[in-house]
Amino acid sequence: MCDAPLRVAYWRTQLADIPLAELARALDRVCHAAEQAEEPAREVLVSLVDALNSPSSVEIMQRLREEAAGESLLSLERLVRHPLVASPRATVLPANPNDDRVPDYGRGRTLTLGERKSLARRQDRDSLARLLLDPHPEVIRQLLRNPRVTEDDVIRLASKRPCRPDVLTEISRSGRWIHRSRIRLTIILNPDTPVEIAGPIAGLLMRQELRLVAEATHVSPAVRALCLEHLERRPPGQFEEDDPSVQ
Repeated sequence: MCDAPLRVAYWRTQLADIPLAELARALDRVCHAAEQAEEPAREVLVSLVDALNSPSSVEIMQRLREEAAGESLLSLERLVRHPLVASPRATVLPANPNDDRVPDYGRGRTLTLGERKSLARRQDRDSLARLLLDPHPEVIRQLLRNPRVTEDDVIRLASKRPCRPDVLTEISRSGRWIHRSRIRLTIILNPDTPVEIAGPIAGLLMRQELRLVAEATHVSPAVRALCLEHLERRPPGQFEEDDPSVQ
């Protein structure tokens, strides 16, 4: 995964430079091959989804949706679809992270946002438990880059309920973490994950993972339906069927 940021940067360039009709047809072929569990296509799709979930890709995502719908590019349509059904329950948290309760950092006062971001950059395991409870996405963004943070730490953060959607979005946009299958699955299983983030991630799931999400009643019905569509198109693979942990 050491070249993952380069692959994502490459896709961001391609998304901006290639004419829309040509881009959409090429992506549809990649998506179709990935649906057939072709490993090279799946590897390409991981970086593509990372690029599409970037804030800078909102406009191209909408244009790809329109092109996929207009030209019946069904595999691409499944990847870029924006599920419109809301999650089964609303997150009971303030809309503004500045209004949420900040953890007690043991300083005798509430730390400022800048102080918490600075603390998140330090390689101090003792502070991580409190930082993982911080409600502000900017603190979480710094924390996700901290080399002392482990996959289990991120799993605990991504599985919190309720969890701030903007925090889950930060995890989904972290190239260091979203390429890991356990984290992808945890993100999509959290009902507070925005459906526009969960949709593309669904295209990366394996058969057993798709089945698990499709059967999870707390997940948005639209995301579950999308997972069922992907599941119907995944050919049974020996390694997938025998070992659900294969990444």
